[in-house]
Parts: sequence; C-alpha cells; structure tokens
Amino acid sequence: MSPKAFSFILVLITTCIVVQPLHLGPDNLLRLWETLQLNYAYIFPIGLIIVILATVYCMSRPRKVYLVDYACYKPPQSYEMPLATFVEKNKPFLGDNKEAVEFVRKVVERSGLGQRTHFPPCFNRIPARATLEDCHEEARNTMFGSLDSLFKQTGLSPKDVDILVVNCSIFCPTPSLSATIVNKYKMRSDIKSFNLGGMGCSAGLISIDLARDLLQAHPNSNAVVVSIEVISSCMYSGSERAMLLPSCLFRVGGAAIFLSNKRKEKKRAKYSLMHLVRTHKGADDRAYNCIKQMEDSEGIVGVSLSKNLTAIAGDALKTNITSLAPLVLPASEQLKFALAFIGKKFINPKWKPYVPDFKKAFDHFCIHAGGRAVINEMQKALKLTDEHVEGSRMALHRFGNTSSSCLWYVLSYSEAKGRMKKGDRVWQIGLGSGFKCNSAVWKCLRTIKTPVDRPWNDCMDSYPVDIPQ
Repeated sequence: MSPKAFSFILVLITTCIVVQPLHLGPDNLLRLWETLQLNYAYIFPIGLIIVILATVYCMSRPRKVYLVDYACYKPPQSYEMPLATFVEKNKPFLGDNKEAVEFVRKVVERSGLGQRTHFPPCFNRIPARATLEDCHEEARNTMFGSLDSLFKQTGLSPKDVDILVVNCSIFCPTPSLSATIVNKYKMRSDIKSFNLGGMGCSAGLISIDLARDLLQAHPNSNAVVVSIEVISSCMYSGSERAMLLPSCLFRVGGAAIFLSNKRKEKKRAKYSLMHLVRTHKGADDRAYNCIKQMEDSEGIVGVSLSKNLTAIAGDALKTNITSLAPLVLPASEQLKFALAFIGKKFINPKWKPYVPDFKKAFDHFCIHAGGRAVINEMQKALKLTDEHVEGSRMALHRFGNTSSSCLWYVLSYSEAKGRMKKGDRVWQIGLGSGFKCNSAVWKCLRTIKTPVDRPWNDCMDSYPVDIPQ
C-alpha cells in the first residue's frame, strides 16, 4: 500500500471515530462516557489500534531528501586546450589518413564546444598517451578538487559523512575510487560506501537514486555523491570515425553533491528531491549497442558512438516521460496526454503521440550536455525554447561533455545567472549507455544568490555566447 493510500485510510478511520459521537445528544454522550469508563476491555483495543496505525503511518512516510549544496570541479588553466591544438594532437595517430584528420576537424568545429575546455596533462605528450598512473592522477585531482570545494562551502566534516556513492564509467581500479576517497579524508570505518562503474553519462542520477534509497533506510544521515569520468582512460589512438567522436566531445570534469535527510539541514538546503524516474532500454539490441567500449579493426580499444544515438535518445526520453508525466503535469495536460495515449493504442496506431507542455510543470531544464545534436534533439522533442536549453548549450561550450557530472554544470549556470527562485522546479535529464534515460525533479527551497566561488565565475559576464547551428 502506498503512503498516500495509507494516509487516506487512516484519516477516514479517525474521522469516523470522531464524527460519529457528534450525532448523539448530551444525554446519550453522558451514558456513552459512563459505559466506556466501565468497559476498559473496549477502550484498550481501540486505543491500541489507533496508536499502532499512527505509528505505522509515521514510519511509512518517505523521508524528505534535501540537496544541501554541490560543487563542480574547475580544472586548472593549464588543462585548457584550443580546438585547433586538439586536432594537431590527433595527427600522429591518424598518420597519412587525411580524411580522418578532416573528419576530426569538422566534428570539433561543429560540436558546440569552445576554446577553453579541459584535457588531462597526458594529452599534451607527443604522441599523447596515458599510463595507469595518469588515470589515477586525473581521478584524484577531480574527486578531491570537487570534495574540497564541497566541504569548504558547506562546513561538512568528512567524519560526518554516513553514505558515500561514487560513479565513474570507464576507470574502475582496485582499490576502488570510493576507497580512495575514504583513505584520503580518513572517513569513519562504518561508512556505507558504493562504487558504480560502466553506467555511462546517466550514472550521476543513478547515484542520486541510490543515495536517496539509502537515506530512506537510514534516518538522520548525510550522503555524498561524487560523479566523475576519467578521460585519460578513454584515450583512443586509432582512426575509426565512430570511435574518434568521444575524444572530440568528452572533457575533464566532476561534481560532488551533499544530500541529507536531517530536518535541521532543510534551513540551509538549496533543493528538495521530488521525483526520480529511471528508464532502461537495454532489452533493445540497437539501444544496447549504440554506445560501446570495444576494439577497432586494428585491436585498439575505444568507445564507439552509433549514428543512431540521437534517435535512440529521443525514444528513451519518450518512454521516460510516459512515467514522469503523471507525477508532475497539471490535470489539463495529463488529460490530453491520456486521451492521446488511449486513442493511439485503441483507435488508430498512426495517431501522433501528444507531447505534453512540460513548461507548465518546470521552470528550469537541465538537459544532458552530451553534444550539440543531443541537445537539439531534446529541445525538439520537448518543444522547448532556446532560453530553456541555454544552460546546456553554454555548459557544453565552456566545459564540454563532462559525462555524468555535466548536469551540475548546467544547474550551476542557472544559479550563476541569478535565475533560481524559491519554489522553482528543476528537471534534470540524464542520458547514457545501456541505453538509459533518467529524470530527477527538484524543488528550489530558497532564492539562490549568485555563488561566490563556482566554476562560472571567471567567465559568466561573457555568457551566453552565440553558437552557430
């Protein structure tokens, strides 16, 4: 039984118990009171039932999960690399293959990325190559940089972290990345730590979902989620086009998020988690294989991106919003959506599905900044304006595709622009290999002032920029 249904039944029973005696006259009420005084065998079971029902109700209510604050990693300026330099760095791998060189050049020019995105230091070698230690170094810099900022911003002590969830898709060393964090910050021995790997760019919201479930099971607890990707481990030295794309789009980035179910944290929390809906299309072979780590024809390992990626992402989004829509849309939009669904299923399968107007449910849209084509597809599917996807386009331009952490750079953009007001609703949409589409809905608890020390501070005045389509 859902908490809402249980609440309704409990209120109904309580109402009946309270209202029924009101229909009796004064004399009957007096006789009833005298009877109850003499009949303790009747009073005790009724009272016990009420106490049990009230206790079960209180225990079954889902605990509120608050997003107290978060921090995005800002790599040092030495990590910045202009696009033309990146193309030159790829030439040793591509050799005399002029078509591949031209392909890389065209992709980066049309990618929507700017001239100040970040690569790890190993990309500056000639030829570029990454060792295991390079991967460890990048992971440590990204995780510790994000966490140091988070602990400084919130005053949270590492000893006060009860739950730790870390996600990184490609790089999964032993000891794990979560163990690396526990060791660095000397966290408690009873901390509940988890390390998620291989779940792609959508793993950020999967980690939030896991942390939420753990906070439901453990009262009065703090959780920290760390979302990163290690670009050094994704370096591809071949020439196949489908496997050159990730290097053209992915950049260094990470985020650390502080969640809590403690009531006292509500006073300073930025957001409250309202809903989280996950969709997995892995049963479809086409969706399963659209993003895949594999060897090319020469045995060189890389990540391959399918040409059908944007179409598959759009299909996954449609499935996801079918579950999300009833939770967030106003009644008028739900009715239109339901009628269109029934008509398509039972009257005419050729009917076009009704796309609800999500602008009536949300004030801010944080779409996965996976690439210009992905953002355009999401904008088209949801019928959003350029202003609604401005944050995603600007995050892609300034920081590139930072994988599972990119949604936090997008959210940080809206905060830096001073657009986040109390009561606003935020929709985060994560997309990733598998293929998965995940949605998180947050409610802003207070008007957020322009942050002082955040990743956009050194460039906010120059954004938004015009990005040629």
